Amino acid sequence: MSSIELTPSQKKILRALTDLYRESESAVKGEDIAEEVDRNPGTIRNQMQSLKALQLVEGVPGPKGGYKPTANAYEALDIQEMDEPATVPLFHNGERVEEANVEEIDLSSVHHPEKCRAEIHVQGSVRDFHEGDSVTVGPTPLSKLVVEGTLDGKDDTSNILILRIDSMEAPSEPPEH
Repeated sequence: MSSIELTPSQKKILRALTDLYRESESAVKGEDIAEEVDRNPGTIRNQMQSLKALQLVEGVPGPKGGYKPTANAYEALDIQEMDEPATVPLFHNGERVEEANVEEIDLSSVHHPEKCRAEIHVQGSVRDFHEGDSVTVGPTPLSKLVVEGTLDGKDDTSNILILRIDSMEAPSEPPEH
């Protein structure tokens, strides 16, 4: 399938829809999306029309109605829709963030330890995170990696936290043969 180019606004709205849909597992009301992305519900309705035309969103009629992301929505956002994703906990200032799961940890500049950064791709909202906050990710399922750092920046549109790494540890265990 050809990749769909979305505007930052469409991406943010679609990302909010997929996050809210994953939490509730039912159709998401436009008002809830509007609140999540801090926009007017009318703006959301207009954007939903174009997202429907792109086959990224389905409208669900009725009192329990709203919007549902299609499989294409996950593809357009490059989110792997997994049946049972492994849980990688995320801690914000020492408190576990229940409604978030870490999808990916990208390390940059590992050969410059003083400049080492980690991009944390999160399923769930990052809007309550602020620069200077303490963030801990992990342990990851296989290597039991735990990354601790200070929030250096974030990308609300793609739900990415950028950490200045303070420590990174994985318990050393002899490899199993």
